Amino acid sequence: QVQLVESGGGLVQTGGSLRLSCAVSGRTYGTYYMGWFRQAPGKEREFVATIRWSSGSTNYGDSVKGRFTISKDNAKNTVYLQMDSLKPEDTAVYYCAVRQGLHTTNSNLYNYWGQGTQVTVSS
Repeated sequence: QVQLVESGGGLVQTGGSLRLSCAVSGRTYGTYYMGWFRQAPGKEREFVATIRWSSGSTNYGDSVKGRFTISKDNAKNTVYLQMDSLKPEDTAVYYCAVRQGLHTTNSNLYNYWGQGTQVTVSS
């Protein structure tokens, strides 16, 4: 069983920065990706970024490209999401997730999820 624990959310002003962390425990097998998704009230879950654990290759959603950076620390089994130039529309609950298999941005195909952390960007 894989467990994910997010941290680092909070309240920040427009233009500010936050760094989210996702600590991973348990065993994962084969090729897998770590992903960040977000969900704002009344909206569907949205893809933010992924990183392949073995190679570090990354992908980003169009709405965050150039502002957010996903990274990992293998020694700490932790994935990070550095969020810069934050906008009010970035306000959402942010979730990290594990995908065992080929890369996808479809959240329904991710196998394990964290509990989420709230990010609020004030205007």
